[in-house]
Amino acid sequence: MPHTASRYLVEGPRVGIRHITYEDGAEFTARARESKELHQPWLFPPDNANAFTAYAGRLIEDPTKAGFLVCEKDGGHGEGAVAGFININNIVEGAFLCGALGYGAFAHAAGRGLMREGLGLVVRYAFGGMRLHRLEINVQPANTASIALARGCGFRREGFSPKMLYIDGAWRDHERWAVTAEMIRK
Repeated sequence: MPHTASRYLVEGPRVGIRHITYEDGAEFTARARESKELHQPWLFPPDNANAFTAYAGRLIEDPTKAGFLVCEKDGGHGEGAVAGFININNIVEGAFLCGALGYGAFAHAAGRGLMREGLGLVVRYAFGGMRLHRLEINVQPANTASIALARGCGFRREGFSPKMLYIDGAWRDHERWAVTAEMIRK
């Protein structure tokens, strides 16, 4: 039987990651609407067509950003169902080779370990194909699920930034977590 190319950039046992496309809008926004209770007050992914087009456009067209979807390879929600999203923002080249991660699971996938596997794949891809050296995550201190995900994927807490990001009408404190390529290769 001939080998067929995977639709994923990187695959794990249960998920694969691929770049976000404009065609993902209907599924992404439906899952975002279903997941509002899970996401808020931490993040506000686009939940309508116009907002998604603007969001996807930034991730697709801006070379300092990369957007990935974590997709179930085989699950109760269909082959390729979107379990969550992971974005690398503020990609800096040169001597820094760093990017800042943002992510969210969708409600149907929460608590199933899919995002942990997906984040591990994105980290591997960022340190491999993208040739980055460092990835950072900034998390509000009360967002224990996000901190557990960062810790579970090998990120270390590096510090605290008061009033770092403007989210939901206020400047919010954040913990800084990071991982370098050397930490993953150990």
